[in-house]
Amino acid sequence: MSEPIVDLLEEVWRDIEDCCEGLSDEQWNLATECPGWTIQDQVAHMIGTERMLAGEQPDANANAAAGDAPHVKNDIGRANEQWIASYRDMPGKQVLEEFHNVTQRRLRALRALSKEEWDREGFTPEGKGPYRDFMAIRVFDCWYHDQDIREALDLPGLLEGPVADFSLERIPRKGLGYVVGKKAGAPAGSSVVFQVFGTTPIVATIVVPPEGRAVLVADAPDEPTVRIATDRRTFARLAGGRWTGAHARNHGAVTVTGDNDLGNRVIDNMAFTI
Repeated sequence: MSEPIVDLLEEVWRDIEDCCEGLSDEQWNLATECPGWTIQDQVAHMIGTERMLAGEQPDANANAAAGDAPHVKNDIGRANEQWIASYRDMPGKQVLEEFHNVTQRRLRALRALSKEEWDREGFTPEGKGPYRDFMAIRVFDCWYHDQDIREALDLPGLLEGPVADFSLERIPRKGLGYVVGKKAGAPAGSSVVFQVFGTTPIVATIVVPPEGRAVLVADAPDEPTVRIATDRRTFARLAGGRWTGAHARNHGAVTVTGDNDLGNRVIDNMAFTI
């Protein structure tokens, strides 16, 4: 069965290969904005996740090598470190070859799935859901790591087009209500409009009702409590916890109109991804 999500995975995985092709040993070891991880660690992490989804487990010797790094917060984090540790002593070029081989196997397996298999409910990182939802999360996750690699190489890109659109549009649906209502503590009756510039602009409105949780709504009010305007790159780096609000403000990458205090609280609390 043909699933659009598979084409998105293929595109983002190809971009990662293109970015990493020909990197020097020094570049493979560059730190990224994902705490504790180098470029090589980012690629190893994605290999590990796809191998796990194929039913494989990391080398038993990687358990001890993974250690207990301060950026590891939960069991998923510990599992990630085990996979990363199993590739840490490999040359970066060899890790990239493994990435290519693993992702090609996964693409063949995904394209062979039936509609029933895509619809089948089971575990996803966001709770129980169809396998299709899990693979949507894989697109989002891999795009974020692609962006981490690009930032470390000072090579911004893949911020437009189908993969970027798909990933960026998940942020309002999956996290902004929590950011505005819970983390930033927006009061009842307030509204926050996010304007994200790009070839396909994104406008997301979060409203805090008199009772209940903050919600994403379809229509923006004429005069929201606060309006936050930014570009796609900054929007993603803030939501992923890669940049702080101070970093974004210092680089002139985000502007607030309306309630300045609330707007800056939102910006300072944008991080919501795992």
